[in-house]
This record gives sequence, structure tokens and C-alpha cells, in this order.
Amino acid sequence: MAIMALTSVQAWAHDTSVAHDEPPDWTLDPLILFPLLSAAAAFAIGWWRLTQRSRRGEGALRRSAGLFGSGWLILAGALLSPLHQAGERSFSAHMFEHELIMLLAAPLLVASQPLTIMLWAFPVTLRKRIGALVVAVQRPWRTLSAPVFATVTQAAALWLWHAPALFDRALSSDGWHAAQHLSFLVTALLFWAAMLGHRTAPGIAALCLVVTSIVSGALGALMAFANSPWYAGYARFAFAPFGMSPAEDQQVAGLLMWVPGGLVHAGVALVIVRRLLRPAHA
Repeated sequence: MAIMALTSVQAWAHDTSVAHDEPPDWTLDPLILFPLLSAAAAFAIGWWRLTQRSRRGEGALRRSAGLFGSGWLILAGALLSPLHQAGERSFSAHMFEHELIMLLAAPLLVASQPLTIMLWAFPVTLRKRIGALVVAVQRPWRTLSAPVFATVTQAAALWLWHAPALFDRALSSDGWHAAQHLSFLVTALLFWAAMLGHRTAPGIAALCLVVTSIVSGALGALMAFANSPWYAGYARFAFAPFGMSPAEDQQVAGLLMWVPGGLVHAGVALVIVRRLLRPAHA
């Protein structure tokens, strides 16, 4: 998971203050490709070694591989495909990239529980040292991945970074841009770790998901109903892709945050509630 975060720092550090006339292209930067491929290789080696040790749990390992592969492909597509460069000139493309990573890639990667599998990619001595480090950070990890803390942290990251002053600073500075998107990714991973973790009571998880749906939806609605662009970095362009004005581009971005984001969080909450109520009807 840390490898994915480090990849995103480099991938999202771009400057939208300069006009781009060329069509968006693939981002085949070695500093993005290497961490992505390293993560995939570590998971594949660890998965193969675990399957060779025992046939028990083979179904769970296949499920983890499917989830990790899906999350990895979505993350790689968002960071490497022309969508990434399109986000340098269009707020709606930028928002779509965010939604892919926070609503699809992050929960899939968390659900695959990749860290245990990746651990088996390392030699025994190094594996023991990493295991000791994991034990040492268990207490702070439990605090960071507590459901209420993770929910508040992700909501704070979304609202603070979408304030015009901070967002424009991120658009004009590679360092601030990297910090912005790293915080989005990390808080999303923590949030989904809390929502999908066994330590979180189903009722609490469902409530946090509904709250997140409302909080992120409200921000998206404000963008969707705004008549003028919030961010000078995108307003510099006379027209966004597909002939939209910067204000219309922002409205589409707001709808992307409002509707798909709300549906994903509310949908997962309904699944959790259904599982919670199922024994009562058995």
C-alpha cells in the first residue's frame, strides 16, 4: 500500500497553470511505472509462494488476487492513461481520476489484504524484521484506522483541499499538488480499511458511510450549482474539453463527486445493513 502512495506522489505532481495545446497522452514515467510494477511483482511472488505451501485457503487467495488485480489495474489506468494528462486542463477529468482512485482502486486494494501476501515475497530474515515492525506500529495503526477518525480525516482532506486558496496553490506548485493528492489517497485507504475491517461494528461502518456520502455529496453539490469557477488554475483556460466553459467543467466535476460518490458510499452502507439484518430473518 505504501508503494501505491509513493507512486501517486510523482504521478500527481503536475502544473496546470500552463496551457496545454497537445492532446493528452500516456504517462509512461519510470518513476510511476517502477513502483506499480514492483507492487504487482511483490504481490505475485508472495501469492505464488503461499499457494505452493498449502492448498488450504486457495479460494481466499484467488479472491485476493482478483481484488488486488482489479484495484491495481484501475490505479494504473488512472495514473498512466491519457486521463491523467487530461486532468491538467479539465477539472472534470481531474475529478474523474480522483473518483477512480478513491472509490474503486482504494477499496479494492484494501479488500484484497495485500500486505500479508506481499510479505511472503521477501526472504525469511527480512520478512521477520518487517513483521516485527508491523507489530510495533499496531497501536498507532488502530488509531488511524478507527472508523470515526478515518471518516473525519477523509472529510477534512476533501473540504480543506477543495478550498479555492489551497486548491489553487496545489495547481501552481508540484510540491503542494503532491501533498494534496497523497492526502486524498492515504485518507481513502484509511477510510476503507476502517469500513471493511473486522474490528469495525457493521452499524458504525454503515453510519460512517452514510455520513461520508452526505459530506462529500454536499461539496459536490456546491460545485455543481456554482455559476462561476472556483479555481483560477482552471479558469485560465478559455474552454475546457468538449466545448465546455470552465464553469460548466466545474459543474460536471461537482456532479461526479456528488452522484457516483454518494451512490458508492450509500450502496456499500446498504450492503452492510443487509448483512447485519440477515440473521434476524433466517
